[in-house]
Amino acid sequence: MATSTISLKPIREICGRLISEIPQTLTGLDYHEAIGKKIENTPDSDRKILRESLEGFLLHMEKIEASDIDLGGFGCQGKIWYRVFGKKSPLPADVELPIKETDVLLHNILTNSQRKQLFERKSIDFSYGIQKPEEHLRRYRANLYMDLETLALNMRKIDAEIRPFKSLGVHAEIAKALSLKYYKYGLTLITGITGSGKSSTLDTIIDANNRTVDAHIVIIASPVELIHESVRSIVRHREVGRDVTSFKDGAIQSLRQDPDIIVIGELRDPETIMTTLEITDSGHKTFGTLHTSSAMESIERILGEVQTEEQDRVRNRLADVLTCVISQKLVSSLDGKRVLAKEVLLVTPSVRAAIRNNNVNEIYQMLAEGGEMGMNTMEQDLKRLYDLGKISKEEAFNNANNKKRIEQLFEELD
Repeated sequence: MATSTISLKPIREICGRLISEIPQTLTGLDYHEAIGKKIENTPDSDRKILRESLEGFLLHMEKIEASDIDLGGFGCQGKIWYRVFGKKSPLPADVELPIKETDVLLHNILTNSQRKQLFERKSIDFSYGIQKPEEHLRRYRANLYMDLETLALNMRKIDAEIRPFKSLGVHAEIAKALSLKYYKYGLTLITGITGSGKSSTLDTIIDANNRTVDAHIVIIASPVELIHESVRSIVRHREVGRDVTSFKDGAIQSLRQDPDIIVIGELRDPETIMTTLEITDSGHKTFGTLHTSSAMESIERILGEVQTEEQDRVRNRLADVLTCVISQKLVSSLDGKRVLAKEVLLVTPSVRAAIRNNNVNEIYQMLAEGGEMGMNTMEQDLKRLYDLGKISKEEAFNNANNKKRIEQLFEELD
């Protein structure tokens, strides 16, 4: 990574002065509350310099094609870290930012209400935007949290360009399942680990519906990332913590807003999962994300989130409403970048029966044999990417969920 040309001098002068005015005996929450009060009384001109300095770090992401930035907290050791094509490393710089100075820098981007949330939860999710004259709005997903009682920040660049639907490379039957035009209700899950491109895939699907059907789409997210302009559909964006108190409340409230499609940014707790199943069962088309790496794991995760006595009821409801599961990974490619690998499940009558009868382990074989319906396992897709010369054999093995099956696929090749 090239040496930084970003100047840290303005930040150090302002932050250093503010820190010098805070009693050294203060620690923990008292220390952070003191910084908050100092920030509130800091001249707007100084606050603007700090904000523009941080934005300089963010804009540098474009130059080096970085997806994420990390700074502040004990872990960063005074350096600014970027993730480029999946690998995270510090930006070489002649000057480092002391932890206490980054505490000031990061407090500066918070509103008073956000600061209160941070003190209560020790972490806060929010979106951040940069609007330069005559340039497009740049948006970032941010998480600010505590690291040994110091402030640490991760920001992920939100791609302003929506990938065309064709780039997903899904079968015609899967495309129909994702479209309100063909499937008026049902739950679709987009799953994968953090940084696997779930949000980008979900935005592509939302955009495809927005451009092809006359409908009302309600997006509930934490935070709202890409903002969709209404085309043929009305698109509402409701950010948890800013426009609505929780995913569950947003989902329940959406039922009174005449929606056709409801997007739940993340099924992160039992209440949200149960609410999502209920609103889908009421006749809506619903999309959501999970942090799981396969279709079977996604189903098991949902069932595992509810009480034992509730599992039969939830299993039957899930079998009734689940339409499609796309589980994905971003895999290191031979050109030094990353390529999308995905497992795709279309919920057929056989899959529904397997879910209802608690035979989830049978679904893998259905995936493997469901090519005519657009289904495939993660291992089959990794093998496809290898055959196309996009990834190495080692990378295919490293990213396979079923090591035995990927080995069999390569033995068939030999």
